[in-house]
Amino acid sequence: MSNDLKYITKTGASASELFEDLALLRMEVFRDFPYLYEGSYDYEKEYLNIYATSTESMIFSVYDGDKMVGATTCIPLKDEAAEVIMPFLKTNYDISNIFYFGESILLKPYRGIGLGHLFFDEREKHAQSFGTYTHACFCAVIRPDDHPLRPDNYRPNDKFWLHRGYKQVDGLVSEFEWLDIGENHTSKKSMQYWMKELLRH
Repeated sequence: MSNDLKYITKTGASASELFEDLALLRMEVFRDFPYLYEGSYDYEKEYLNIYATSTESMIFSVYDGDKMVGATTCIPLKDEAAEVIMPFLKTNYDISNIFYFGESILLKPYRGIGLGHLFFDEREKHAQSFGTYTHACFCAVIRPDDHPLRPDNYRPNDKFWLHRGYKQVDGLVSEFEWLDIGENHTSKKSMQYWMKELLRH
């Protein structure tokens, strides 16, 4: 690990400049538990296009030399895919007031040095900068405690998220479909939403 990490932020259409590196990073990090994602580079590039079509999206990335070693994304919830928005339509939340936080991913050697907090700081600051968003949210996959691929030393991020002020919203769950490693067919996964009220500036 270099002592000279570089941070690159892209917003709106310019986010596409980071898609190639981010697609590769997502495929590497999300193979681990709890996502167990068998990624496809072509799918990744297509999925990430949503960040280039939103004028208020952001990708904040960390590079060690020429390699992206971490990244986090955020986008207005109203600009997200239908499956992300759908569970909110059954609630009293106004999706136009919510900012959605996407992935927050780091290669293992770069964990535990404060970048996770930095990712939340940058996303919250970006969402607050518009002065119109009242809440931030994200979702995390639900896996059973006795899942056969759960590592013995696995620690969920719940305590970290609670420390950041996020709380699970009871009943606010979405379903996403992807291919798990070692499987031949995609399957649906339940994703629990966490939310926090943003301070107005």
